[in-house]
Order: sequence, then C-alpha cells, then structure tokens
Amino acid sequence: MSNIPCPKPLRIAGTVQDSIVDGPGLRYVVFTQGCPHHCPGCHNPQTHDFQGGKEADTGLILEQISQNPVLSGVTFSGGEPFAQAEALVPLAETVKNMGKHLMVYTGYLLEDLWSMEDSHVKRLLELTDILVDGPYIQAERDLTLPYRGSSNQRVIDLGKSRQEGRIVLYRSEYDDLW
Repeated sequence: MSNIPCPKPLRIAGTVQDSIVDGPGLRYVVFTQGCPHHCPGCHNPQTHDFQGGKEADTGLILEQISQNPVLSGVTFSGGEPFAQAEALVPLAETVKNMGKHLMVYTGYLLEDLWSMEDSHVKRLLELTDILVDGPYIQAERDLTLPYRGSSNQRVIDLGKSRQEGRIVLYRSEYDDLW
C-alpha cells in the first residue's frame, strides 16, 4: 500500500500492532508525537516534543492494519492526536472505510474540541467512535478504570452522542466486571 495523500506529514512516536488495553477488543495503536498539555505524571512524556518521533509511513500503517483480520479497530493516542488532526483525517477516513472502529485519546475536553474553529478537528470527531477526553490528573489516578488513567477523564460514545444530541458515556458488556 502506498502512503495516503496527506497535506501535512504525520509525526508519530510509534505504533503497537496488537493492544488489548487501548480500547475495546484487539487494536492497532498510533501514538502521535507532540502534546501541548504536559500533564504531570503523563504515561507517555516522550511524546510531548513536537520535533521528536518520526514521520509516519501511513502506507505501512495501513498495510499492517489490513493484514490483521482479527483487529477490532484502531486507536489514536499520544501525544495529542488533535494537534495533528489535519494529518490524521486521511488515515482515519481510510481506517473507517476498512470497516474498523476508531478510538481517540485527547487531553482536551470534548466541549473544547467542539468549539474549535478547525474543520480537521471537526472531521476527526465525526470519524471517531469512542473519545477519551480530559487531561490526565495525577491526583485522580485510578488504575481500576477501563481505558483511562484518571477519574476525571470520560470515555464517550460519540456515535450515540451524535444520535442523542448530548454526551453519552461509553458502556461495554464488561463494565460490570470493573
């Protein structure tokens, strides 16, 4: 697969081809490079520097995703994915065209993303199925929570939120086990 056309190159810290902790099911994870939040105690501080990491080979990423028939979906983590929304949108569109579920982690609140005057941020939100929003707050760290590190963060079902016109938190069939 060749690189997808993208007006801006995507900078990543790396990828994980088979994660079971970064969203429901088996997932391919893209860790974006660069983050404006610098949350104390961040799990991925090496992703903060916008000049770090490497330029992504999106063709290779898509090839790896397409070659794994048991993947449930793809997760964009960071760093801060919405800092590279323009570069992520073509990748997200291709992932969705492959029939894969898309989950995105962000240090922004959903309400703040909605208020941004950036068409790429809005498009990435349209393509996202589940959004984990809010900064990591070390004082609210809770390792028992699925898919997030601190209790202030929300796991939002964006599909249901769009349908109902309000924020709907994600619930899986396994929630009662936590």
